[in-house]
Amino acid sequence: MRLPDLRRSLQGTAAAVLLALSAAPALAQQAALVGVLGTKALLVVDGGAPRALGAGEALNGVRVLSVGKDSADIEANGTRLTLHLGDTPVHVGSAASTAATGRLVLRADSRGHFVNSGLINGKVMQYMIDTGATTIAISQNEAKRMGIDYERGTPIQVSTGNGIANGWRVTLRTVRVGEIEVHNVESVILPQPMPYVLLGNNFLSAFQMTRTNDEMILQRK
Repeated sequence: MRLPDLRRSLQGTAAAVLLALSAAPALAQQAALVGVLGTKALLVVDGGAPRALGAGEALNGVRVLSVGKDSADIEANGTRLTLHLGDTPVHVGSAASTAATGRLVLRADSRGHFVNSGLINGKVMQYMIDTGATTIAISQNEAKRMGIDYERGTPIQVSTGNGIANGWRVTLRTVRVGEIEVHNVESVILPQPMPYVLLGNNFLSAFQMTRTNDEMILQRK
């Protein structure tokens, strides 16, 4: 790709990311990878202008750890994530965790929901705490993005707003929030699109939950 074409492509991608950031609820920092320029990652943080950062450089508290061909490892407030080109912006730095105590502190967004970024089988996902859900629930499209081979799972039927639909029950190798990781967790893959992975009670049962106003503390049992 010629340099002018590359610049136009990056500008178009950055504009789309900025629009997505402005439309998202204000939680904390949000970051997206909109390009890779040699050894530098072109990041958009909190809806600002794209900045090219190399390993060890930081922008608004988001530090680049390493840069790959189409990805970048970043760290913010002790949470490490991998950003990929083409992914939607992810929330970073809105949770505080202490690995030694197995304690995670989440803060509610403007709608009262506890939303943040984590990892499933090492892939970045955005989750929402759902104490009304029996199990972890993932949309079919999100499962495909994360490389979950759900069609090898157990077929089930689920009730949706449009009637009965086919779903799958699978076991996730790892689910990670902050520095806390839980292994071999059951999940249901649903056909309808969802904006978040729903972390249900089969995952939350590994924690003692305490909520005070807009703060939720998950303490590993």
